[in-house]
Amino acid sequence: MAKFTLLKKDGKARRGRFETVHGTIETPVFMNVGTSAAIKGGISTCDLKEVNCQVELSNTYHLHIRPGDKLIHKLGGIHKFFNWDRPVLTDSGGFQVFSLAKLRKITEEGVAFNSHFDGKRIFMGPEESMQIQSNLGSTIAMAFDECVENPAPYQYVKASEERTVRWLRRCRTELDRLNSLPETVNKNQLLFGINQGGTYEDLRVRNMEAIKEIECDGYAIGGLAVGESADVMYHIIDTVEPHMPVDKPRYLMGVGTPQNIVEAVYRGVDFFDCVMPSRNARHGNLFTWEGKINLLNEKYLDDPRPISPSCSCPACSSYSRAYIRHLFKAREALGMRLAVLHNLYFYNELMQRIRDALDEGRYEEFYQKYRNSLAERCED
Repeated sequence: MAKFTLLKKDGKARRGRFETVHGTIETPVFMNVGTSAAIKGGISTCDLKEVNCQVELSNTYHLHIRPGDKLIHKLGGIHKFFNWDRPVLTDSGGFQVFSLAKLRKITEEGVAFNSHFDGKRIFMGPEESMQIQSNLGSTIAMAFDECVENPAPYQYVKASEERTVRWLRRCRTELDRLNSLPETVNKNQLLFGINQGGTYEDLRVRNMEAIKEIECDGYAIGGLAVGESADVMYHIIDTVEPHMPVDKPRYLMGVGTPQNIVEAVYRGVDFFDCVMPSRNARHGNLFTWEGKINLLNEKYLDDPRPISPSCSCPACSSYSRAYIRHLFKAREALGMRLAVLHNLYFYNELMQRIRDALDEGRYEEFYQKYRNSLAERCED
């Protein structure tokens, strides 16, 4: 089983270590998102190691649709399937069901919906989500929950968060059953519960108090970064954090910008994920310690410097802004690949610098220095 050790605190910010069957995770950590068991932009698992990725995140819904979780189980699980020997977290599919499915029907049993891929009618509930994730054999399975839009009516959110608690109990029961079966790929698969409640303080607290009574290996804050302002998101984190178990990892789902991460670590969060670094990179939008860069801008046409002079990523070590911009303009796939490598390296280095600051007792100084500057445009 997993073991989380809280090594140090600096204010609410936490420095931890999470030991799993697939290796130890140093926290705070950013999980690199490979929705369909691949990072968009032509990034291999060998590349992920080169940019210091600790945890890869794949999506239950997408892998169930294609190539199929039973196929991945037959081939030995997701780690063997895409050649990765470090931890993998699988999202439950809940967010995709609610964001991609145009026609869906929610009942106590689960959700019936049409696949966004081929229109095929699919049913997914707590048991089905656990079965798919067990077939994948990920290190960490996420509970199946309902992610509501913000804002949403109070009574709807209340009914939804209550259902989320009932669904978590069913997830726990089903995963325990699956972990006991001889054919299970990863009999040590972990379960993270998810806090819901929209932007209503009382519902968030009530939900957190309820789900922490169900034994999980970690707890996530879900249903944020889906329409509300950053200040509202930070307020919800501040509201929920005092009610989260101290001895379990805390995961803020789908977040976010470098600024969001610095702010959320300050408020006591340990795990993060977001498609932003790879998605932005594929359009030439890059993150650096000097600020954000749009590499497609004309001023970089003949710029011989690396993307960032303070970066040691594979792109910055070998290529100029001018060359990578040329690749984008020529629609050469290498441009996207180098840009994605840079952004993923930046995010993983951001987390390393955060951990270093926590280890050295200077996170307050780090927070004050970077909380705003990372969101600014690079003027150089």
